[in-house]
Amino acid sequence: MTLSKTFCTTALAVFALTAPAAPASAAANKEHLQLMAEIRMLQEQNAQLQQLLGSLQDALKTVSTKIDDQSASTRKAMADQSLAVNGIGDNVRVLREKTDETNVRLSTVGQEVEALRQAIASQPAAQSPTTVPVGGDPAAAAGGGAPAPPPPVTTTPGTVSPQRMYEASYDDYTAGRFDLAIQGFQGFIQAFPRLANAADAQYNIGMSYYQLSKWTEARDAFQKVITDYPQNTDRVSEAFYKLGQTYERLTQVDNAKRSYETLIQKFPNSFSASQARQALDRLNKK
Repeated sequence: MTLSKTFCTTALAVFALTAPAAPASAAANKEHLQLMAEIRMLQEQNAQLQQLLGSLQDALKTVSTKIDDQSASTRKAMADQSLAVNGIGDNVRVLREKTDETNVRLSTVGQEVEALRQAIASQPAAQSPTTVPVGGDPAAAAGGGAPAPPPPVTTTPGTVSPQRMYEASYDDYTAGRFDLAIQGFQGFIQAFPRLANAADAQYNIGMSYYQLSKWTEARDAFQKVITDYPQNTDRVSEAFYKLGQTYERLTQVDNAKRSYETLIQKFPNSFSASQARQALDRLNKK
């Protein structure tokens, strides 16, 4: 009885211990199956993502190729356009040089035509021929006992190019041969007083005297630029400034100030006016 009772007790205890094991194992298997299902779903989603990434990479490669092609086309078009612009610039430069050359030639021709016109105008009037009787005396035919004097000889610049004459004098000036330059410029003004660079020649005469420290002659030459060529405003403004400097060399400070003040009043925006203002400031500080 006691043994039977002990066996029953043991069996009950074993049953009690083993009875919950079956449900716990079933729950674990169910959770494991659920995890496996989720893993499979994640694997499928990963595969789909990989496929999508592959498609995106192919699309990016296609876009990159198109961008590279378009960039190459753009670079080529810009290079072609740059070459075209450079070609146009070269053509414009050549045309400008030819235009400048043509203008110089036209100016030279105009000066030579003006020189020829002045030469023709300065020629003496043609004299009517005198009838000499056969066997008679030419002097008697002229109306007097002495032979008629020859017509005066007039020196004219008929074959002289004004441009060459001016340039020869300017070469003397730049080389420091101021006496020769003065003579050359004076001859140029005498021969071609109405040409545009006659004012330049007169101004260079004043500068030559200035370089030779002949202050009185320089003063008169600069004054002549102002009075004889008022239409050449650039040279007149420069002549006013140099006139003021010449008066300073002559220690005539009041006259120098008046020259500078007149320059500033007449040509306030010129470079010479800015120089005159500085000179006035310097003189007023003394």
